[in-house]
Amino acid sequence: MSGEIVEFNESLEDEPEKVNTDPYGDGWMIKLKFSDSSQVDNLLSAEDYKALISG
Repeated sequence: MSGEIVEFNESLEDEPEKVNTDPYGDGWMIKLKFSDSSQVDNLLSAEDYKALISG
């Protein structure tokens, strides 16, 4: 993905475990402003990623 990081989750500095315990909630890492939003079409869905790693 190309773009600009517009925000990062500062709360992870004190509680980095949130990345593992709540990745779709409070454990987010960055917010990105895409330079080319069509690149999103090439990303795996959560389901496809799970299938890939359990493979």
